[in-house]
Amino acid sequence: MVPLKKNRTGGFIIGGIILVIGIFLITTYNGLVKKDEKVKLQWNEVQNAYQRRLSLIPNIVNVVKGVSEFEQTTLEKITEARSKAASVNINTNAVSADEFNKQAAAQDELAAVTNNLIIRIEKYPTLKGTAAYSGLQTQLEGTERRIKVARKDFNEAINSYNSTVRSFPTKLVSGMFGFTEKKGFQSDTGADKSIEIKF
Repeated sequence: MVPLKKNRTGGFIIGGIILVIGIFLITTYNGLVKKDEKVKLQWNEVQNAYQRRLSLIPNIVNVVKGVSEFEQTTLEKITEARSKAASVNINTNAVSADEFNKQAAAQDELAAVTNNLIIRIEKYPTLKGTAAYSGLQTQLEGTERRIKVARKDFNEAINSYNSTVRSFPTKLVSGMFGFTEKKGFQSDTGADKSIEIKF
């Protein structure tokens, strides 16, 4: 009788350990999925803000074209930079640091040439004072704030994901299910270096 009772107790203990391990694996896996999805969501927010910028730039160029003596080369540079920035497309499911950096560089180039345009607009008080330009200026200022917030939120999501993937014992589970650290992404990567459009 005693050996049978020990076997039952041993079976309950083993079953309990397996149950605890199973619950740990499930909750950890689900937590990693949520953090990974958060990174993707925040990347989409960055893309949306960039797209808004790309959509506003041609409107500014069209308003500026109304001034006949305005420098044509400046407008051409903006058109080229916008085309370059628009051509960098990144799959949300495969965000990598290299792709992120390519897009950031293209967006920074676009912001730099747009800033050059804005500096040149200072010479044209009639253009600067038009209602169309003022409205676009307000929209673009709001877009720049959105880009800044979206980049910050994206970096925070990356940091949260990476710290979870690297921490013990989650690291054991993340390795089993293929959740790897997103290398090349740093806290506030380039936030102090990225170029903003300023009026």
